[in-house]
Amino acid sequence: MKMQILLIILYIVSIAFLYLELAYCVCARAEYEINGECCPMCAPGNHVYWHCTIDTSTTCVPCPESTYTDEPNGLTKCFSCTVCDTDQHLKVKKACTRSADTICEPQEGLHCIKLNKESCTLALEHTECKPGQYIKQSGTAFTDTVCAGCIDGTYSNGSLRACLPHSKCETMGLTEIKAGTSSSDAECEKVTSVGLIVGVTIAVLVGVVAVAAAVAAVKLACIRKHKARRSKKRVCRTPQQATEDDESNCNWDFPPLRNRKISDQPASFCNENLQCSFLWRETMDTLIPTSTAIKRIWQDNFFLL
Repeated sequence: MKMQILLIILYIVSIAFLYLELAYCVCARAEYEINGECCPMCAPGNHVYWHCTIDTSTTCVPCPESTYTDEPNGLTKCFSCTVCDTDQHLKVKKACTRSADTICEPQEGLHCIKLNKESCTLALEHTECKPGQYIKQSGTAFTDTVCAGCIDGTYSNGSLRACLPHSKCETMGLTEIKAGTSSSDAECEKVTSVGLIVGVTIAVLVGVVAVAAAVAAVKLACIRKHKARRSKKRVCRTPQQATEDDESNCNWDFPPLRNRKISDQPASFCNENLQCSFLWRETMDTLIPTSTAIKRIWQDNFFLL
């Protein structure tokens, strides 16, 4: 019985509150209350210039430059447009209009950590993966970079999108001098045998000795040749004095010069050519008929002293 009485009382109180709300909140959803009157709201991008009266409706005007209203309103002044703060690492994504505020976004390499509606108000740099980690998911304007560690046998310096396998020195015919880690590759070098080094060294030494011996031999030959030239005495002989022993020293390029006497020639001409006079004479005896007069003319022109 008591329970029923309590429920009846609660019902009566609820009806009373509903009546009071209807009595004092008579303005519709698209109206605003001012001085006991319900006036129509201004559309987004506008603000109230004159409030309504019993005889007139609300007078609205567009928002001035760099101001906005983004909802129906009964405001007498528009909101100022947001300025994207570069000190907070922000930049303009969408410029402000009369009906919408500025939309800011993070600068390159940063992500937003605080939002106001669709606009970012604070940004931080993306996380940099450490050596031994790879980039599992790149950061965006609204998400941070996701890093993950490399498994055994692979490495990354922190800037790779996937870990790389360590180099296998043996498969490349090289020797491993430093094992790979999670942050660096294995280091290899060429294999150089002791026998190869010794062989190359001996070959170089033999080459040097051979070149030195060749140079010494050439130099010794030059010295001997020079001494032989100095000790050899050349004798100018007349055709009658020339002998067959001089044949080995004959210069067969000796050109007979008509009407030029040997006594007029330089010493080199005498030394190099008169030794062969007997050969020229024998040749001329064969080619020229035996005639004392002709031989005399030939001797006068070529062998007179």
